[in-house]
Amino acid sequence: MVFETTHTTHYLYQEPVVQCLSEARLTPRLFTGQRVLASRLQVHPEPASMDERVDYFGNRVHSFSIFRSHGRFTTVATSVVDLDAREPGGVPEIPWEQARDEVARQPDEATQAAYEFTFESPFVPPAPEFADYARLAFRPGRDLAEAARELCSRIHRDFTYLPKSTAIDMPLLEVFRRRCGVCQDFSHVMIAALRSLRLPTRYVSGYIPSGANFQGAEASHAWVSVFVPGGGWLAFDPTNNVTPSGRHVTLGWGRDYGDVTPLKGIALGGGHQTVEVEVRVQPLEAPR
Repeated sequence: MVFETTHTTHYLYQEPVVQCLSEARLTPRLFTGQRVLASRLQVHPEPASMDERVDYFGNRVHSFSIFRSHGRFTTVATSVVDLDAREPGGVPEIPWEQARDEVARQPDEATQAAYEFTFESPFVPPAPEFADYARLAFRPGRDLAEAARELCSRIHRDFTYLPKSTAIDMPLLEVFRRRCGVCQDFSHVMIAALRSLRLPTRYVSGYIPSGANFQGAEASHAWVSVFVPGGGWLAFDPTNNVTPSGRHVTLGWGRDYGDVTPLKGIALGGGHQTVEVEVRVQPLEAPR
């Protein structure tokens, strides 16, 4: 299926901003199962300069500077993406303990690359509570993919999706104890649980279709992927209790939200600011 995505962000400032330096991760990735047919990033006021690069994790990043005074700052990112609608398959069965030990040995390039995702990161610190929660699904000898599916379902059942109930600076353990949050929180909790067992897990940023029966539509979305030795990365969306396939548009991935923040930067001046975000994801043709 081909989707057109539009991600609009408005910053409204109480006082004029003299200059700002920003970077955006708003261009979808190219990989097996996802092709980027077109992409464009518009910024107003017009930047004095704009550069594009690929970051450490392989995500496309636009960096730009605005040196004129302004009270409003807008970015509009549009893309056309072709997604493979086939269900994921071919993941080998492997006991989760064996998978953990194989990754720790790093026998090949794939597991070497995955190994760094077993460690804590700024938004996903370790805590005994996460390990205890993970073990409810990861019983001894259980298949990794099967246990991860149960963990995904458990988070979906145990946590309430509640917009504006958390903030990015809220400690993850507090989010865990409150049992509510948004897709970012659901994903961070699942990552913390899996990493507590030393299983490599990535944070994935992207979109889901507008108007679909999904929680988290009309905004940036997040889900996770766990590494299965011999099978690669297997994705899970704990917010909606689904395995992403053919309807999740991937922008990028990293250790946690901080590595794939859609838009961030610094501004001189501005005072209080209000941020408005709108995301639209619409199909352009029927499934093939």
